[in-house]
Amino acid sequence: MSDIAIGPKAGEGALFRGRTVALMLAIGIAGFVGMLVLGAYAPDLRSGRNGGAHALSNAATGYAGLVKLAEATGRHPRIVRSAHDFETEDLLVVTPESGSTDVSEVLRQRPTRPTLFVLPKWQMAPDDDHQGWARYRGLLPLFEPIGVLSPGVRFTMRQYRSGGGVLRADGVPGRFWAPRPIQVITGLERGNKQQDDNWRDLTPLLSDGRGGIVLARLGQGPLYVLADPDLLNNRGMKELGQARAALDLLDWMNSTGAEGIAFDVSMNGLGRSRSPLKLLFEPPFLAMTLAIVAALLLTGLHAFGRFGPPRARRRAIAFGKAALVDNSALLIRKAGREARLGGRYAAAIRERAARAFGVPARLRTGDAGAALDVYLDSLKGPSRFTDLAQAAQAAEDRHGLLEAAQALHDWQGEKNR
Repeated sequence: MSDIAIGPKAGEGALFRGRTVALMLAIGIAGFVGMLVLGAYAPDLRSGRNGGAHALSNAATGYAGLVKLAEATGRHPRIVRSAHDFETEDLLVVTPESGSTDVSEVLRQRPTRPTLFVLPKWQMAPDDDHQGWARYRGLLPLFEPIGVLSPGVRFTMRQYRSGGGVLRADGVPGRFWAPRPIQVITGLERGNKQQDDNWRDLTPLLSDGRGGIVLARLGQGPLYVLADPDLLNNRGMKELGQARAALDLLDWMNSTGAEGIAFDVSMNGLGRSRSPLKLLFEPPFLAMTLAIVAALLLTGLHAFGRFGPPRARRRAIAFGKAALVDNSALLIRKAGREARLGGRYAAAIRERAARAFGVPARLRTGDAGAALDVYLDSLKGPSRFTDLAQAAQAAEDRHGLLEAAQALHDWQGEKNR
């Protein structure tokens, strides 16, 4: 048996040329590498145009307009997609869209860094006619904005139709007009046993003049809460005065050592986690990745530059009588039975000599073996056949058998001359 199929020689009738194989390999490798890169950086490539209330949204409730305005005026805004980037001196603007959003990581990492929470207000639905747009469905129920900082902080809030007058500023720059309708904080919820002691103080910074707080400082640190998002979102940026006041407000909130403004989108489902795959394409592991790629390229180049065509494997059992004899001899040799073949080889020489020398038929039939040996011994020569046959029969090892067989072969050759 053999695992080598019977067919044409290697290289005959090849389906593809070497260049075709090389091109297929190049395309496959390029596609695989592209898939790895896209898989690693896919979270960073999300456009965020889903009609939400975050810094990447161009809907009315989004903040993309504020981000572009800050970039155009040299304030160096950046999008934050991971909690690992919260540790910065830049003002962090957080825009959760529901009261169930977990903001504990922001509060834990930024107790002394400027942070602005913009509470949700509008209930939106995607606009089927314009991708990335959204339509108003009404105001959110108050438990949504109240639940953003709970249970550590629970506000009391109200929503009402305002007259659109100027908001009262207490120590903050800019002149803001009251949105229509307006959402305000009226105080802290009494009886909240889980109230955080660090945030029991609520300092109004912008108010509506009716006891409602639009912008407040929570506690003694730089933690700010904007009750109505229409002061900063795309809906509010349509007016030049409001946009200018919004930038002045962000500058006032920012710390002295800040280099820009950070807008978080991880709380809006657009974050990313640290990916081991992404580490392969960033320092310091990028050097290792390039070294591995170079080694693979050199290995492929060496494979294409091999000397001569590939040699086909030989069959385990070859064709022909000679191969059959060789295999049989190999089996006998491995079994250690070579010395026992002396008598059979002598009998084969006897039969061959009888045919070659024209021995009478009466001496080759029946029980005339002894008469045949006498006849062969009577032939002239230095050696007698029976002596050589007995030596072959008595051989005990391979070398003795080989000498006896060679002697029988030489005896026959002498008689044929």
